[in-house]
Amino acid sequence: MHNNEIPVITIDGPSASGKGTIAQLVAAKLGFHYLDSGALYRLVALKAAQSLADTKNYDLLSSIARNLDVKFNGQVIYLDGKSVTDDIRTEECGILASQLAAYPDIREALKERQREFRQPPGLVTDGRDMGSVIFPNAILKVFLTASAEIRAQRRYKQLIEKGMNANIANLLHDIEKRDERDSNRSIAPLQQGADTRLLDTTSLTISQAQDTVLSWYNEICAKTRV
Repeated sequence: MHNNEIPVITIDGPSASGKGTIAQLVAAKLGFHYLDSGALYRLVALKAAQSLADTKNYDLLSSIARNLDVKFNGQVIYLDGKSVTDDIRTEECGILASQLAAYPDIREALKERQREFRQPPGLVTDGRDMGSVIFPNAILKVFLTASAEIRAQRRYKQLIEKGMNANIANLLHDIEKRDERDSNRSIAPLQQGADTRLLDTTSLTISQAQDTVLSWYNEICAKTRV
């Protein structure tokens, strides 16, 4: 099978919209590979913080992005041979990752790395520019969102369950600021494309959201076979 013929489902959307959870569930249901593209940017941010790198030194940050020693093993993520699964999920790391994602050189450094995840039998990926930039010929593109208030509540619950400190008012503020930054950046801004299906999960359960994506995919496959 030619690389471009391997089916890809992209699930883009704002921070804390649940796109990662839905993408993992859909991938598991279909037996597809899964790519959390945001994790790559968070890994760059973590490595930069560990190295005390100047976040204005674009050449250094691009070099970090190109040379990340990273390994994905199920839901466990390794950086330089050490598990950093929880380390990259802090709000501080997420905020820095969002800032670094605005740099063209860093995005370019990670572009081909993300495309390497397109392997048989298929791939489900989540992020902010998966359908618009990384996999523009994806068989199904989804823009998944929810109200900022609901997203803050979900992130709060997620952090508390992991034993991390969290303040829902601060989370809401950070989410709104990140939405603004991601939507207004000059390179690959967060936005719903014309060929992308909108899925608002404000009032949906995880199961309902998963079933919606799967039904859309099955509908497309059925039409393709006709």
